[in-house]
Amino acid sequence: MTLRRAFLQSAGLTAASYSRVLGANDRVRIGGIGLGGRCRYLLRTAAEHGNAQITAVADVYQPRRAETLASIAPGAKEHVEYREVLDSKDVDAVMIGSPDHWHVPMTIDAVRAGKDVYVEKPLTKTIEEGAQVVKAVQESGRVVQVGYQQRSWEHFKAASNFIAEGKLGQVTLVLASWYQNYLGNDVRNAALDTSKLEWKRWLGSAAYREPSPVIYYRWRWLWDFGGGHLTDLYSHYGDVIHWYLGKDSPESVVSMGGNYALDYLECPDTINAAYQYPGVAVIYQGTMVCRLEGGNIVFRGSKAMMKINRDGFAVYPEGVVPAEKTFYPPPVAEMKSTRDGTIDHVRNFLDCVRTRKEPNAPVRTSVTAARAAHLGNLAYRRGAKVTA
Repeated sequence: MTLRRAFLQSAGLTAASYSRVLGANDRVRIGGIGLGGRCRYLLRTAAEHGNAQITAVADVYQPRRAETLASIAPGAKEHVEYREVLDSKDVDAVMIGSPDHWHVPMTIDAVRAGKDVYVEKPLTKTIEEGAQVVKAVQESGRVVQVGYQQRSWEHFKAASNFIAEGKLGQVTLVLASWYQNYLGNDVRNAALDTSKLEWKRWLGSAAYREPSPVIYYRWRWLWDFGGGHLTDLYSHYGDVIHWYLGKDSPESVVSMGGNYALDYLECPDTINAAYQYPGVAVIYQGTMVCRLEGGNIVFRGSKAMMKINRDGFAVYPEGVVPAEKTFYPPPVAEMKSTRDGTIDHVRNFLDCVRTRKEPNAPVRTSVTAARAAHLGNLAYRRGAKVTA
């Protein structure tokens, strides 16, 4: 225990008591934790678009620390242990890009240390972690933004109004999909210098396994560390569906699929999951062997159909195309994306660090998005319908 932490406890104070009060134009000092590609992108975005300074970085793999210092934060302090970043008085907030099983422990440690947090999705690794992290964040009073950037993306915000105003009519079916292709990127023989990797720190609470490139680079597709399609991809769009429909608790879930092409992974490379919400059926399908179409959501309503993805959205009226014809009518409304919504999501987080307002993707809604993904995985692994 550091002397500072001991003093705070003996004085009956919290680390948050020492948080810097920021003005509207003050530069936010950021610490990066878990320096994979996504976290490095977040840090670069914060520095370039959010009036932030990267003052500290932490990762258990030395090459990633070196890359981050060289390309993004040459003046930052370097750490192996993330708790040293949380102890730093030169850090106002942290960005967490660790594997999923570290998200809640690191977030709870960070808010209890008085730091605001941007943490990648899914927020939780298990359903049980949801209540724990909600409680910790509420007690701390810290700002926590989860990486569901659609909530800050301009065209996603604009599209939400079509359902809120009833312009699609009664929506009874939502189709979500996400397609990628991992066949050309086999990591089984990828370079990994274990002499520069603090492996037991990386594993944390997970059961011990020998280090390997598959675990290190494909942890999202191994059950101890991630949750495959549903937590990595679908939870983005599941969050949008919850937001648009105002329904965030599925009544039941069934899920099926398998490892048909990528048998060295644990989570299925191809999956279909069906969620029953009050009055609405939500279907998700995904595969890692064909990336055509990318990721989409289709809302089918009695008045119109809306298709939305990260490129934009379009609304197509019902009753214009003759029955059984397969072409779309001209859209009655559409909007194209102008840039990656992560930029505005990071800006929203940093603005909230300064103003203390609730961010666009707070803990409460992010827990429910992750919970739906976990239920789908539970149904898949049990091979049976799960009732929530």
